[in-house]
Amino acid sequence: MQKVNIKEARRNISRLMNEVLAGEEVIIFRRDKPVARLQQVADQESEPLRFPDHGDLRRRLPPQKRSSAALLREMRDERG
Repeated sequence: MQKVNIKEARRNISRLMNEVLAGEEVIIFRRDKPVARLQQVADQESEPLRFPDHGDLRRRLPPQKRSSAALLREMRDERG
């Protein structure tokens, strides 16, 4: 693991990126405190992130009597 300050990281970003690609981890410090970590990103060959299906919940909701535009207009008029 390599430790560098921000100024050095700015000057040598290409070299640091090459080291990261080679498997090295780089910690960047600001005022002697660690603030960032550069590390190689693993290939994301796994299945993409999927969000839960909320179709069942939507079907159970009662139908709206007013359109969303009408509801927004009413809310806006109440503030004025």
